[in-house]
Amino acid sequence: MLAALGVVLLYLGSLVEVLDATVAVLASLLCVFAVIEYGKAAPWLVFAVTSVLAILLLPNKTPAIEYALFFGFYPILKEKYEKRRAPIAWVLKELTFNIALVAVFFALKFVVLGNAVIPMYFYVIGLVLLELVFVLYDLALTKLITYYLCSLRKRFKIK
Repeated sequence: MLAALGVVLLYLGSLVEVLDATVAVLASLLCVFAVIEYGKAAPWLVFAVTSVLAILLLPNKTPAIEYALFFGFYPILKEKYEKRRAPIAWVLKELTFNIALVAVFFALKFVVLGNAVIPMYFYVIGLVLLELVFVLYDLALTKLITYYLCSLRKRFKIK
């Protein structure tokens, strides 16, 4: 059910192109829920099913690529990284983000943009801005997870 909801969210981003990254982030919250409530293999299955179905079914592949190459698996790895000390966790998070960012850039360039020529300064400015956005995303994700664990879970009487 979580995977189906994720595909529906990504489909909305496929229809309204300015929402592609936003719905990829929202779909990643479903993996957060799977990590917290089910653990073990369930979040990986939600991520895999959502990614494959989105790539196969969406008319515009951009949200599916963003989800499959970063936003879908990052919340799962975040939980594992944060079991380490803070400096090591941040190094691992940044390394994961930068590898995923390169993969997303190449995938978007070759799958979506085709032979379009993009100036080098676009990549440099994009890298700096996306680094800032990533840190904000990570901090916001931490706040959402804390809010869910401390408040919403009790309100919905989950465990």
